Amino acid sequence: VSAHAVQKLTVPVRRLADQILKHSQRLPEGALLTAVRLLHFGERGAVNKALAHLARRGDLLRVWRGLYVRPIPTRFGPRHPTMESVVASLAELWGESIATHGAVSANRLGLTTQVPVRAVYLTSGPDRWLWLRGSSLTLYHAPLWQFVRAGRLTGEIIRALAWLGPSETARLLPFLNARLSPADREVLVEAAPLLPSWLAEQISRSLAQP
Repeated sequence: VSAHAVQKLTVPVRRLADQILKHSQRLPEGALLTAVRLLHFGERGAVNKALAHLARRGDLLRVWRGLYVRPIPTRFGPRHPTMESVVASLAELWGESIATHGAVSANRLGLTTQVPVRAVYLTSGPDRWLWLRGSSLTLYHAPLWQFVRAGRLTGEIIRALAWLGPSETARLLPFLNARLSPADREVLVEAAPLLPSWLAEQISRSLAQP
């Protein structure tokens, strides 16, 4: 940012920016900074100006309208916070369920060799496209059943099978069955009534074994 642009900031706003920066350094990785959460530092217009100034200076990263995160310092220089930490903060801020896309889950489980090019997640909220310094983050709206057992292995299996579709699910369920613990099989069978009928039927038929 040019020296002229810096000089245009009033002394109180520059001081406010320094206070916000110090505050951000005490937050965990991926924590979001918003004007509403920083009103104890000053009035909203001044806070917005301070956040924008810090983003222009590279001290904060803007990921969405009015949402900023702090780069993480390392011995090799600052790095971006992990997508996982930012996504967890977004879910908390927006009060939404956010989970990995089925393609990502299928790859993690070894059910496909396809690797998603972009960071894609499912959300119970609206579609959104965010940006984190060279990396896009896409959130696609999904029905609530996609978030059954979110954050657990069984939830990843559900999203992976839903993405793979009926024919691949029928082919791969025996492979999965051999890798699952009895407790995980039980959880999947119990969750089946919450899922689309084709997926519920295949899970119940393949996993509900004595």
